[in-house]
Amino acid sequence: MSATSLRAKLPVWQALLLVLLVSALLLPSAWAGVPNKDAKPAYAEEQTMLQIEADSVVPEPGMGNAASGRVHMDRNYLGQYGATEANVIVQRGGNTWRHLRNGPLASIAGFILLAVPFLIFVFYQIIGAAKEVPASGRRIKRFTAWERHVHWATAYTFIALAVTGIIIMYGKNIMLPWMGHDLFSWFAIISKYLHNFVGPLFIVCSILMFITFVRRNFFNRNDWQWVKQGGGLVSHRHVPAGFFNAGEKAWFWLGVTLLGIVMSISGLILDFVTFGQTRWVLQAANYLHIGGAALYIAAAMGHIYIGTWGTPGAYQAMREGTVDENWAAAHHALWHEEVRNGTATDPAHRPHPDKAPGRSSPRPGPAH
Repeated sequence: MSATSLRAKLPVWQALLLVLLVSALLLPSAWAGVPNKDAKPAYAEEQTMLQIEADSVVPEPGMGNAASGRVHMDRNYLGQYGATEANVIVQRGGNTWRHLRNGPLASIAGFILLAVPFLIFVFYQIIGAAKEVPASGRRIKRFTAWERHVHWATAYTFIALAVTGIIIMYGKNIMLPWMGHDLFSWFAIISKYLHNFVGPLFIVCSILMFITFVRRNFFNRNDWQWVKQGGGLVSHRHVPAGFFNAGEKAWFWLGVTLLGIVMSISGLILDFVTFGQTRWVLQAANYLHIGGAALYIAAAMGHIYIGTWGTPGAYQAMREGTVDENWAAAHHALWHEEVRNGTATDPAHRPHPDKAPGRSSPRPGPAH
């Protein structure tokens, strides 16, 4: 397969995945009416109730009708015995949720989590990584210690949530058969509590991440040139970019921000069930959480690839905080020029207030 044909097929895969995910998220919402006429009787108790009502000599509103005055047998109607759902006898929507979660949603999410690393592997084998730039021996400060700490704290909590979430979602099918019930139960319990406790910490880290990096992630005219050339990922041309290129900005807004919001809100709804959430609200939040998690993990795989094997030297920037001057000139030429001219406004190169206007800053030297 040539590089040209691969470039033509990648958007098709992305469009297919998007259509499948949107369909999975819209179908349950279309079935979410109250009462849910499409929900099938899930349990023997419910079938017995319906049979008794059908055989009744005197017609009266059944348990599926709010006018009956009885505890409702559906999604989120609260019966006459309390202000919470604790007294709902049977929630028919729960069976629909179980089938969707363990069926289409699990299959689509699993396909995404397997297809994306496979496509990255194929891309790496055919196209290869970006060209390495000969080192100059002169280092430029790129990230401050605070920026690196915030980044890695967010990354570590994200990885913990991704691993435990996959165990919660697929553990019964993947791990239980060869682990056995006793050993797997410990993995499941630990994963559940770790996921629930790390989740709020991840939200705090994501907020700090947004505040720390938002100023440098606004799009400008130069980003369009980067987009038109595909960032040089296939051609291996170094497209001029500022501190962050358009791809990094897209990851920031669509991944860290948008998917972060979806995961945070849905996660909090599922994590803290003491605020009167109905069963239907919890089920809808679970749909969003599964779909958002699959997309977030898939996007993170691309981010990790570009930041490691895909772009030699990028990982050292976030690990050590500095980059070689030639690397900066090749991958972020516009930012490198600002550093040389003393006009860079990022925290690592913010001009000193006493600096004379118009005087160029000295060329970067060896890191100490």
